[in-house]
This record gives sequence, structure tokens and C-alpha cells, in this order.
Amino acid sequence: MVTAFRSWLGKSDARVVEIVAGHSFSVLRQRFLRRLPVQFVPERGVVVLSKGARRAVRFVKSIAWSAAIGFLASTIAIASDAEANPKYSGIVVDAKTGETLYSYKADTQRYPASLTKIMTLYILFEELEAGRLSLNSPLKVSSTAAAKAPSKLGLRPGSTIAAKDAILALVTKSANDIAATVAENISGSEAAFARRMTDTARRIGMRNTTFRNASGLPDSGQVTTARDMAQLGRAIQERFPKYYRYFGTRVFSYKGRKYANHNRLLGRVKGVDGIKTGYIGASGFNLVTSVKRDGREVVAVVMGGRTGASRNAQMTKLIETYLPKASRGRKTAPALVASAARTPANPLLALAKAPVPDQKPEIAAIEAALEEPVVTGAIPVPAPAKADTAPIKVASATGAGIPTAKSDINVNARIAGSPVFERRVVKTIKIVPGQPIPSPASQQVAAKAANDNAPVKPKAVAKAASGDETVTLASNNSADPQPGWQVQIAAAESEDLAVSMLKKAKTSVGRALRGKDPYTEPVAAGGATLYRARFVGFDTKSEAWNACKSLKQAKFKCYAIYE
Repeated sequence: MVTAFRSWLGKSDARVVEIVAGHSFSVLRQRFLRRLPVQFVPERGVVVLSKGARRAVRFVKSIAWSAAIGFLASTIAIASDAEANPKYSGIVVDAKTGETLYSYKADTQRYPASLTKIMTLYILFEELEAGRLSLNSPLKVSSTAAAKAPSKLGLRPGSTIAAKDAILALVTKSANDIAATVAENISGSEAAFARRMTDTARRIGMRNTTFRNASGLPDSGQVTTARDMAQLGRAIQERFPKYYRYFGTRVFSYKGRKYANHNRLLGRVKGVDGIKTGYIGASGFNLVTSVKRDGREVVAVVMGGRTGASRNAQMTKLIETYLPKASRGRKTAPALVASAARTPANPLLALAKAPVPDQKPEIAAIEAALEEPVVTGAIPVPAPAKADTAPIKVASATGAGIPTAKSDINVNARIAGSPVFERRVVKTIKIVPGQPIPSPASQQVAAKAANDNAPVKPKAVAKAASGDETVTLASNNSADPQPGWQVQIAAAESEDLAVSMLKKAKTSVGRALRGKDPYTEPVAAGGATLYRARFVGFDTKSEAWNACKSLKQAKFKCYAIYE
């Protein structure tokens, strides 16, 4: 370039062209103005350039305009190419404000393909948070699940996979056999699980989505929209920030093999932290992406891409175009949390979560029926284990489904000395909007503690009965505890009260809590904030349960949970 313009520019101005050739226009301006031969006229207050320099200025301007026009043309070309595709739809949402920054056919129904697995994981995370499963829980693979079409891990019928490995297999490999395995282990069948998926979708504001399976394999009745998927992409990270991090996994190693994440934007586009790709022939190439950069957060969805590469290019363009328009301020968007909350209204009866003891098959069946939010057909419920007193009242599975929030149910609250549950009614708890029916696991672990449980304060009842959503908030501790067994003694109305109870418990018990860290965690319940009071750092279940035993002997309520 320098040689081509030496005849046009003087020697001193040839240096200007060298600057143009070696730098982008964004850094050119400062260097360009510093190096040009100029003459300053004080009385006029202007800079006079030499004739050659003025030619260089015109030359640089032409480059700038060409670059700008080229950039605009490429942007229009990408957008036009995407929007010319009849399967395409897309949306970009400011995660802090909820504002839609970009939308194209965002409310037109599309096939979700493997984006479905985001909801499958949402429900699995619910089970983990509720204590009905742990990350180490074995999930059994059925012959039906093993027969699913690829993509799959290829596990044999009768084998098991740990819940944590199942999460990673869904996030990276997008394994259809594992999606079906998760569904069957949680709800008994994939069809029942799909009904729960659809019900959960409604409760987090996904109005135009219906699920028929847990994997996203072709089904004409399984539909969604770009807007609904953006809603889910925001909700899952708001509701489960601890588990959401799995979506950032680049490589999953399992039984000697490594599986790379299908989301190629991870590590390539700055700020991308998840979440999921999807593809079937009818859907085209889909992608939900979350980006956090420079204090801004967006969730973007591209559906119906012709190829994986064009989908990724469109997503990258949307991110770079609309992320700068997102808010840097505090979060003002309403929380996107399913109303079937997992937090108790009673701040002193710790039934929000529970460990998962060994259960008899009939008890597990009852628990699965209780957890199903929508019952659309007859579900056989085996009779519970024989009891010496009145059994727990369970809604009929053939008609009315689960009791409404205004119903009363009798709740087991006594720890049995053996793996067999003893159905003994010792306490009646009012179910308020947003509170689940306590599961048999909760009933066993809640224990004798409920027998002498103090009544709920009227203030707490009034707040809990408002029917607002329940969401776990960020921990107020400097660092979240490492995964492991924890012991909770209460959910107090203030952090000071929670801290005071923890101090009192540690002083009272002594050796059983030696070396264990007190930990508080705020949760919002029905418009009120409660504070879980816990001890963390237990290495084994036995150690945590023994600590609970000592706490109960010291007149503290207690339950153990792996988290």
C-alpha cells in the first residue's frame, strides 16, 4: 500500500499510509493526528495541514466509510439470511430488567428438540434441592430408556448412573437415554414426567409450551416458542444458581470416554456461561445462550438455524449487537420461579428439604404420586405400609389430584427406628400457596421434633399465606459451602436469630459439632424472608445423623441433608 501511494503522497505523508495499513481505524485516529505534519496558527486557533496531509485525511476517511458500510452490509446480510429462513425465530432478553431487546417471530411455535432437556434438568434440580435425590443418587436405566435413539451414552438396561453424571451427560452429550432415565426415576414414567414438565412450564410463565417427552426426540405435540425458551433460560439460573453452573461444562469424562459440549460458543464468545443446543430435522438448529459481560446480562434464543455454524453466527451477532443495550443497573425483573415452592411456611419446622433414606417400593410410589403436580389420569397408588394409627390423608389419584393450597393434610413427623415407615399422625400443618405436600422422606426425617414444635407466629402465617412465590436467594456467607452433608436446625425470621440459634446449639452439643461450620442462607417465602440455620462440613451421612441425634437430645429441631 505504501509503494502504491508514494507517487501521490510526499515522503513525510507516506508514514500516514503505513499507519493506516498497520492498524484498525479504531486506533488510527489518535496516532494519525499525532504524526501528520501540521502548522498551528494561535490567532486563528486552527490546525493547518499540508497539502499531502489533506490528501491523506481524505484517504483515511474513505477507508473509514468503506469499513462502516461493509460492516453494516454484513450485519444486514446475516439478519436477512436468518430471517429469510422460514423456521427461524429469535429473541434477546435483558435478564436484569426482563425487557425484550430483539424479537423475531418469538411467539410462533417451534419444535424445541434437545432444548427440552433444560426443563428436564430444571425438575431434576428441584428434586436435588428438595432432598429427594442427591448428586450421588443412583438412577436405574430401564430397557425403554436404553432403547432411545441417539444421541445417547449407551448404558445397558439394569445399569445405574449417578445423578451428577446424568446432569453432565444431558448438558454435554445431550443423551436421550439419560433424559428418559431421569424422567422414569423421578415420576415413574416418561409420560408422567412430561406432564410435570408442562405444568412447571406454565408456572414459570411459559404459556405456549407443551412437553411430551424428556429428551426432545420428535413428537408433533411437543412445541415451544423462542420467548418461552428465554423464560426457561432465565428461570433455571435464577432458581438454581448452584446447579446452573453445570451448563458451563466444556468436557464430560465418563467411564474412560470424553464428551465435548455441543455448545461451541462456550470459551469462544466472551461472557457466555451456558446453556443448551438442540436439533431434530423438523426444528432446525436451536440454541439458548446466557451471556454475562461488563455488568450486563442477556438470555438469547435462536431457533431453526439451517446449520450449526449459521445458528452460531446468528447468535454471536445478536449477542454483540444487543448486549451493549442491556442494563448495567440492579435487577428489577420479577423472579421467574415455579409457584410449587420447596420452602415451609413454618419457620421452626424444618421440612423444606430432607435426606433420602432407603424406602420400601410402595412408599416410593406414594411419594412419586404426591410430587406429580397435575394428575390427568388414573394413577395406581399402592397401599402404604401397615400403621398402628391413622394414615396420612392423600388426595385421590383418579380425580381431584393433589389437594389445593387451602386444604389440610395430616403430616407424619416421627422418626422411625427402622427403614420401614410407621404412619403415625402427630401434627396437622396448613398448606399455603407455594408449599408442596411433604413427602414420606420428609415425614420420616422430620422426626419426633414436630411433637413438641412451637406454634407458628401469626406474623409468619400471614406472610406465608399470601401465596407469593418462593425462591432461594443468594447466600449471605462469604463463600457457599462445599457439597456434602449438612444439618439444619431452623428457618428463623431474622439472620440474627439464626446466628443466635446456631451459637446456642454448638455450645449445647459440643463434640458432635466440633469442626463444623455454622451457615445461614436466606430464602424468600410468601413475601417474607427466612434464614436457614445450618451446620456444614459433615463427611458422611452417619456423622450428620449422629449430630442430629445429639441436637434432638438437647431439645433442638433437626434434619440432615446432602447438598
